[in-house]
Amino acid sequence: MNTLKKSDRVAVPVIIILSIVIPLAVLVLMNLPARYDIFGLDMGTYPFFHAILNGATSVLLIAGYIFIRRGERKLHRNVMITAFFLSSIFLVSYVISKISNDPTPYAGEGFLRPIYFFVLITHIMLSAIIVPLVLFTMYRGLTKEYAKHRKIARWTYPIWLYVSVTGVLVYLFMLPYY
Repeated sequence: MNTLKKSDRVAVPVIIILSIVIPLAVLVLMNLPARYDIFGLDMGTYPFFHAILNGATSVLLIAGYIFIRRGERKLHRNVMITAFFLSSIFLVSYVISKISNDPTPYAGEGFLRPIYFFVLITHIMLSAIIVPLVLFTMYRGLTKEYAKHRKIARWTYPIWLYVSVTGVLVYLFMLPYY
């Protein structure tokens, strides 16, 4: 019989709830009828900050992959926790930016337009599913359930890396319009 560990009885429902609430909250906040400029920052400040966070996360994810391949578990754990921390900061900042600023439309034309929208759409879709993947992967790693951690990390790593890299690409595509 497959029963949940005591810690799983709390962690799994919390991860599932967060995995539903976070994307829904972002969706609602993106569609607010009015904006509330919380920090009074220039419109371009948020996207630049988000690109820095996404770029740093990408570097940390690659470093974490290298460290685990070399068998350096402690370094792997530390950089992955840092990547998670940066992604969490990104998420909070992204929500604040959506509350503070109207969306900026992409005005590019020609062959870049379909490329941009492909990158944007895949980025958005995968960013919604990365939340539970990252949370479950982190949980399994931190609870030292390494077999389960490895199993889910095989999916989490490439998707998380794609989301972080495409976050930077979306910024570069949009840079002329901020």
